[in-house]
Amino acid sequence: MNAAGTATTSRRLRLAGAAVHLYTAIGSVLGLLIVLAAFDGDAVAALWLGLVALVVDGTDGMLARRLRVKETIPWFDGARLDDIVDYLTYAFAPVVLLWTTGSLPGGAAGWVVAALPLLASCYQFCRVDAKTEDHAFLGFPSYWNVVAFYAIVLDLSPAVVATVLVVCSVLVFVPVRYLYPSRTKALRGLSLALTAVWLVAYAVLLLQVPDPHPVVVALSLAYLGYYVGVSLWLTARAAHRRRGELAPAA
Repeated sequence: MNAAGTATTSRRLRLAGAAVHLYTAIGSVLGLLIVLAAFDGDAVAALWLGLVALVVDGTDGMLARRLRVKETIPWFDGARLDDIVDYLTYAFAPVVLLWTTGSLPGGAAGWVVAALPLLASCYQFCRVDAKTEDHAFLGFPSYWNVVAFYAIVLDLSPAVVATVLVVCSVLVFVPVRYLYPSRTKALRGLSLALTAVWLVAYAVLLLQVPDPHPVVVALSLAYLGYYVGVSLWLTARAAHRRRGELAPAA
């Protein structure tokens, strides 16, 4: 390829990379729309927007890696952009939604319970080791949008929601390796397929609100069981590997 052709290809890649970054940034607008829907009292619309945010977040990284954005636009930190957007759509907006739907306890307890996920996520998003070398999340990965989804669709009581928020906030600080469906190499094909099924179940449950079908609920919750089970297995495998590396030195 001649110099002109190389320059044209490089320019196209940069434009494509910029488009991917814009695609990621759209998540910040979705976060705003979720908050506005929450204050308008339209929880279902907020959850539909949350589903769109999940799809964007689940695909932008793959597009960025395919288009080599780190190479073509090295001066722009796409990972930081992704963290900012994820905090808005996975932490801040879902907590607002839980607040406006009355899913949190009343009084001072509600304020504390609402604050815990936000503070824990501030810590989690700023950890330099939040994502491990083998592409797993270290500590609960601030899936407060998932908590909000089940709290509303299953009409969970404020006491149950508060318990889940407190437990998961603590788990942010516990070094369990959580599955990163689009990047963890172990069982990647199965994880991606089951994640797609879960997203479909998410949409079906929203269509069924306020009377979700038990079979769809069970299918959706089964994915959470798979996610937790694989995460515990990844943690045990990493611990076993570390013990194996330390054994010769001992």
